[in-house]
Amino acid sequence: MSTSDDRTRQLLVYLAAALIAGGASSHEVEASIRAIGTRLGQPGVQLHAQPVGVTLSLGFGTPSTYESVEGPLRLDQSAAVADIQQGLLAGTMHPDDALIRLRGLRAQPHRFPIGGMYLGALCVGIGLALILQPSWSAVAFGALTAPFVAMLMRLAARGLLPAALLPCLAAFGVSLAAFWAHRHGYVTSPLRTLLPPVAVLLPGATIVTGLSELVNGAAVSGSARLASGATQLVMFAVGIIGAAALLGVGGDALQNTRVDDLGWWSPAVGLVLVTAGICLQESVPRALAPWIFAVLAVTMTAQLVVQAWTDAAWPGAFAGAAVASVTAWSVAVLRRGVPRMVLFLPSFWLLVPGSVGLVSVAQLGLEPALSAPTATLAAGVILAIALGLVVGTTLARVVRTIALRLRRPMPTAESA
Repeated sequence: MSTSDDRTRQLLVYLAAALIAGGASSHEVEASIRAIGTRLGQPGVQLHAQPVGVTLSLGFGTPSTYESVEGPLRLDQSAAVADIQQGLLAGTMHPDDALIRLRGLRAQPHRFPIGGMYLGALCVGIGLALILQPSWSAVAFGALTAPFVAMLMRLAARGLLPAALLPCLAAFGVSLAAFWAHRHGYVTSPLRTLLPPVAVLLPGATIVTGLSELVNGAAVSGSARLASGATQLVMFAVGIIGAAALLGVGGDALQNTRVDDLGWWSPAVGLVLVTAGICLQESVPRALAPWIFAVLAVTMTAQLVVQAWTDAAWPGAFAGAAVASVTAWSVAVLRRGVPRMVLFLPSFWLLVPGSVGLVSVAQLGLEPALSAPTATLAAGVILAIALGLVVGTTLARVVRTIALRLRRPMPTAESA
């Protein structure tokens, strides 16, 4: 093999690992890398993408390379990966330049290093409280406990706290505060009130991406993601159960009751705060913030309208996921340079598949009699989101095909 082949193989495996770390599903990554390989003169690329790593060779019988996935990327890093991906596909970026950018990807500095983490967590905690549990007590609780979760996240990122224990410790600390506040009459439904501060850690995207991979035939990676997401939910539930056992809470504290004391304006304000929090925590480039807000807005609107029309959660979840997928794809096609995954991934914070799953698992451990309705709701919502994602992606590909055909120059009389 030549030095050029070695560098091409290294470039493709680095790019594949970066796409996986950015939240892309394995079947999408494999299709994209094969297309880029063909563009670079390597049509026989073979690869096996998994959530933890990628194995790649340039053809049958040629040397292979394995690259591990070292944790998730921030949204600004995912935007850089999408720019590299599009540049290679379009032929506007030299492979050597792409390789240099990929090697320095993890070292890309955060735009708002410390203040952004805490202020972003505060905005998300308050914003999600306005959407999931619109009451002043829930808003105050989210504002007080979200910085605690941000502190744990920062300690884990610096290696001062085992990352595997982060879900359990965050859930335990927030649950202690929620159950204590309920005991003293400050909050009405602690099990739902504690969700906004910890929502940033919930594995909703992991679970739904795993289901999407299973639907598309990627059984190994899909099963791995589902197992990982389920394990994280169990770790969260262990923290909640531990706090409940320590304080000796009763069954009235375990009801999944939604309180709405603030009126029609709370979801709109919550959406603005969630968008701001995501941009601060994820170091989102300023030019992408309006597009993220637009996708979140149409996602939440579709979800709320369909839920109000059908009086059920799963149709709204289906509509929200489908609209989020179509909108993100459409914007990425019509506005070159706007990465689809960066627009789409924040929608999981509104669709909350992880939140309803966490409530059902916690109820199962604390009060099994209460868990059946919530578990049924969780299963329906998660499956509806996965189905909406598949349907939305299919519709979006139709939009992309039409847009690409419209962009092609019409044949002139001379060319005819």
